[in-house]
Amino acid sequence: MALFHRKRTADTGAHTAPAATAVLDADPALAALTGDYTIDPAHSSIGFTVRHAMVTNVRGAFGTYEGTLHLDGAEPSRSTASLDVTIASIDTGIADRDGHLRSADFFDAETFPLMTFRSTAAERVAGDRYRITGDLTLRDVTKPLTIDLEFHGAATDVYGAERVGFEGSAEILRSDWGLTWNAALETGGVMVSDKVKLTFDISAVKAAPGA
Repeated sequence: MALFHRKRTADTGAHTAPAATAVLDADPALAALTGDYTIDPAHSSIGFTVRHAMVTNVRGAFGTYEGTLHLDGAEPSRSTASLDVTIASIDTGIADRDGHLRSADFFDAETFPLMTFRSTAAERVAGDRYRITGDLTLRDVTKPLTIDLEFHGAATDVYGAERVGFEGSAEILRSDWGLTWNAALETGGVMVSDKVKLTFDISAVKAAPGA
């Protein structure tokens, strides 16, 4: 989970335009961001979008998850991420649909209660954009996953906690993880698309020294 610090103007402290090149040199503020972080579920979201009946999108989210990050401001490729998502916390806004998704037709949440991600590599792509690769395990199947990220910066909140924020997305084929249930439509096509878009909007809090 790579990290950089945006250059600030000398007189106002405002950020320069996003088009400016990112600063990755020996910046004390950048070095200060290096450390271990815990994802804050109260200010984050992990969601998904899937095509339904070939004509519209269904969106949902997972309400319960835990995650940690190690950010290395000096050497972004050394950054790492770990995430555990509770499948039973799935929420699409329709109770019957959520129950079906938890069933053996889809996630089989009783048998496979967690979806996990463990990073294996991180890289800066350009400017604010980064890419993290890792292993996604779902229904006891582990496959590689690449997440494209945009870093949104760092701040100290009103309670004194140091935070970083970023958002990202990835596309998967659910059939690669054994989620193959579907139903044919009379007009052609299928009820649920194989392609799923995963979305991540993350706020993470830095651990106190010595914690």
